[in-house]
Parts: sequence; structure tokens; C-alpha cells
Amino acid sequence: MKILGIESSSLVASVAVVTDDVVTAEFTANFKKTHSQTLLPMLDQMGQMIELDMKTLDAIAVAAGPGSFTGLRIGAATAKGLGLALDKPLAAVPTLEALACNLWGCAGVVCPMLDARRDQVYTGVYRVGRNNAAPEIILDQCAMDIAELMRKLEETGEPVTFLGDGVPVFRARIEAELKAPYTFAPAQCNRQRAASVAALGAEYVKRGRTVTAAEFKPDYLRKSQAEREREERQG
Repeated sequence: MKILGIESSSLVASVAVVTDDVVTAEFTANFKKTHSQTLLPMLDQMGQMIELDMKTLDAIAVAAGPGSFTGLRIGAATAKGLGLALDKPLAAVPTLEALACNLWGCAGVVCPMLDARRDQVYTGVYRVGRNNAAPEIILDQCAMDIAELMRKLEETGEPVTFLGDGVPVFRARIEAELKAPYTFAPAQCNRQRAASVAALGAEYVKRGRTVTAAEFKPDYLRKSQAEREREERQG
């Protein structure tokens, strides 16, 4: 099985190909350029390097959200365009579930966090590596106040490993307030990776959890800031 993974839900831009449980290639950049500038050139360079025939893909896995509204839209447009052109199904992979997969085999629970502004994070809680399938969901991805998240983590009674771009924002509070044992993921696995999206996408394909390119929609979890401000102005 050959799966193309696309990840653009944050500042990270990443594309990867996973072939029969092996990462064939991955191109990841975490730099201040828009994904409209990076994704397709990265995909083109990666494809040339491994002589990828896009027609041989079985499916396209894409980080479906939550995350940056602009980033998710660009990733969705890229995946939908490729899916329509190639007549390939899409696997809509939850961003936080894929991010948790970076720490496969980690003891305790894994808590990916993305900064959602206004003292909130996009987050979820997972056990990973207890079997050879998808992560076990303890708390499904949601938008949550950081204080409430710490209370829920303490209730699990397990050590916690944090990762994601929400960590630098809330690290001081975690260190000051969290009573459960915790650690922070190291640099090589603390941000989104298309390889994790593709690997989890392969599991989705095996389970028949795919959609057509026309059906796919990102999962933003909440309204955009512009929409919220407009509603506030309108009362």
C-alpha cells in the first residue's frame, strides 16, 4: 500500500510517502512561508527524488484539523485537487491523533497541544503503541481551556508527555501548576509530520475510513476569529 501524506495544519509544511509500513520519503519545513508557496514544490521535489508515479498511490492522507484555518484550507485544496485529478480516495486524519503518533510506544498518555489563542488549546489525550493500530483515544480532540486540560490529565493518574506548538506557550503554567508527572517531547518529534499522517492514513484505508475528494472537508472544531468577531459586532 502506498499513501501520500500532507500536513499543513500549522506553521509546519510536510509531505511524505509511506509504502507498506516504510517511510519512503519525507520533506518537512518549519519556516515562515505560506503553505501555498511550499507544499506543491516540496511534493514535486520529493516525487522526483524517489521517482514517484502519482498514479501508483492508493490514497491521499491529509491532516484534517484542527489547526490554522488558512493552513488547513491550503492542505485541503491540495489534497482535493490531487484526489480529483488522480481519482484517489482521501483519508481525513485528525491532526492531533497524527501528532500523537509521533510518540508511538510512549509510556503513560500523550497530550498534543496546538495554541488556539485566548488561553485555549486544541488538544486530545491518547495512549499510543498499545497495539498495532490507531491510537487509543482517552480524550477526543477538542478546544479546551488549559486549566481544564490540566485537571483532566491529573484525573488519568498517568504520566503525561506533551508535544505541539502549544507547549512553548503554556510550558510555564504546566511546570507551575500540573500535579501529574510529565515530560516534554524532544525536538525531533514535537511537531507535525506528514509521515505520521500517512502512516495513520494507511490504517484508515485498511478500515475503509476514506472519502472522495469531493466529500472531504477540514474539521476546524470552532469558528474562525473573523467569524467570531463578526458575531460579536452583530450582538
